[in-house]
Amino acid sequence: MKKNHKDQQWVAGKDCAGETAAPGVKRTILAYCDQLMCVRNDFEEGSEGAMHSHPHTQITYVAEGRFRFTIGNETREVVKGDTLCKQHGIQHGCVCLEKGTLLDFFTPMREDFVT
Repeated sequence: MKKNHKDQQWVAGKDCAGETAAPGVKRTILAYCDQLMCVRNDFEEGSEGAMHSHPHTQITYVAEGRFRFTIGNETREVVKGDTLCKQHGIQHGCVCLEKGTLLDFFTPMREDFVT
């Protein structure tokens, strides 16, 4: 399983190794280059993405499940098909209410995820 597939035009999900990002959360790095990164996060019900911020702009697509997200001072429930935009430097986090999967897109790529 590869973790470093930077700049590859084709990235098969079966070739991507996942890792534990937090209890009940598995992070899998998918396609990426210097300017953009796609990451799949699989959550067990009740697991959390702790409140944090980073210097990357992030779009999240809810592929499966139900989550309670906080972005800045606002909290909402989101479900399959919803998207969220988190500007760089804004605090955000979530709680998984029903087992699910989030696809995150970062610009620029998250070097801390591959080092």
